[in-house]
Amino acid sequence: MEYQTTIKTPFSLAGPGLHTGGYIKATVLPAPVGNGIVFRRVDISPAVEIPARADIVGNTNHGTTLVVNGVTVSTIEHLMSALHGMHIDNAFVELDGPEVPILDGSARLWVEGIIKSGIQTQEAERRYYKLKQTVSWADPDSGIEMLAVPADDFMITSAIEFKSELIGNQVASIKGYDGYVDNIACCRTFVFLHEVEMLLAANLIKGGDLDNALVFVDKPLDDTEKDRLAALFGKERDTIQVHNGVLNNIEPYFANEPARHKLLDFMGDIYLVGIPVKAHFFLKCPGHRANVALAQKLRQVILQEQLTTLYDPNQPPLLDVVDIRNFMPHRYPMLLVDKVVSMTDDTIVGVKNVTVNEPYFVGHFPDKPVVPGVLVIESMAQVGGLFAMRNIENPDDYSTVLARVHDARFRLPVVPGDTVVFKIQQLSPLKMGCLRTKGEAYVGNKLVASATLTTMISKNNN
Repeated sequence: MEYQTTIKTPFSLAGPGLHTGGYIKATVLPAPVGNGIVFRRVDISPAVEIPARADIVGNTNHGTTLVVNGVTVSTIEHLMSALHGMHIDNAFVELDGPEVPILDGSARLWVEGIIKSGIQTQEAERRYYKLKQTVSWADPDSGIEMLAVPADDFMITSAIEFKSELIGNQVASIKGYDGYVDNIACCRTFVFLHEVEMLLAANLIKGGDLDNALVFVDKPLDDTEKDRLAALFGKERDTIQVHNGVLNNIEPYFANEPARHKLLDFMGDIYLVGIPVKAHFFLKCPGHRANVALAQKLRQVILQEQLTTLYDPNQPPLLDVVDIRNFMPHRYPMLLVDKVVSMTDDTIVGVKNVTVNEPYFVGHFPDKPVVPGVLVIESMAQVGGLFAMRNIENPDDYSTVLARVHDARFRLPVVPGDTVVFKIQQLSPLKMGCLRTKGEAYVGNKLVASATLTTMISKNNN
């Protein structure tokens, strides 16, 4: 069994942001089981949390940008790649600015930080998805092709094509994660000199520097050109040198370092699926736009498969409403769970059918009825309470109490006619009568609400 992991102790790295040029500090912190990777903008009050998910990517120009309610975090791909390559399931990343610092243009320093911090094994099984069907994405106009096929492990075969002889056609690959630290993480981003000049002239990469990228020079440089570049980059003229087609005498680590960096970027972007994916990825001319598009398709495939597995209306329930009443003291109008359809060692799935006859619709948007968000969470908590009581002897002697709600998010309204499926997953074992769970509410294939819940079992006073 593979277990989830986080880092042992916080660590920080700081430097200019590629786009803003501002000095930004990023601190990676441990996070609880089931948290996933969550960015936290601490320069905003109150702090804004932005989960690392493909469905909230807002921009893929010169990097990957996440957006929540207008708040962004940019250039996440190298840090996400390091977290993916080092098998970190759960972490918070606090930023005092709008982007992750570019550092040396690779994932190397992030990997070194994770290794120095240490990796903490957690008390929950690792969640991953083993692909069962081929998933593809392509853009014929640009020649981009992305293909994910079922496999027993995580593998990538990536090819890039450039007309310039300095790069040409290159291939990079990885099987599993063992070669990531030595062969992928150190590979730096790359760009052609004419692209850098154009971007700097447009004031688009204020933090760009000759120390955080391989800059390929595809034209001769005379003394006048070197003077101009020295002024542009704020360097001494004598430092502007070209060796083997690379500006400033920076030597590539590998002959195919550009292809390896594209693979590095893909590992960061594909981790936005939310969990590791076991598949063989075949990539032709990958880039952030294509990487994220494939991650979004995979998220939809996974979600649809989960929902199909979660609830089959043709199957008899595990617990009907009569059974539920034997476990819970709730009665009309506060018994909000109609049936439980499945239960495993760490997960329970319950169902509520919403009708227009619910008593709260009389006063809550009566002309356009919407289920109050607090009752969606209460329904979720009742399903979690049933899970907490599953092994309790004499359940009539005990009740479950919702002790804490954390990170509640409401994405879509719930209305009459909806069948809401609640998936509650245990995040940690029952300790001192308290159970911590992750709750998700679905209508059809859409996630409508989610929250982290702490449920407490208490003995009734007779």
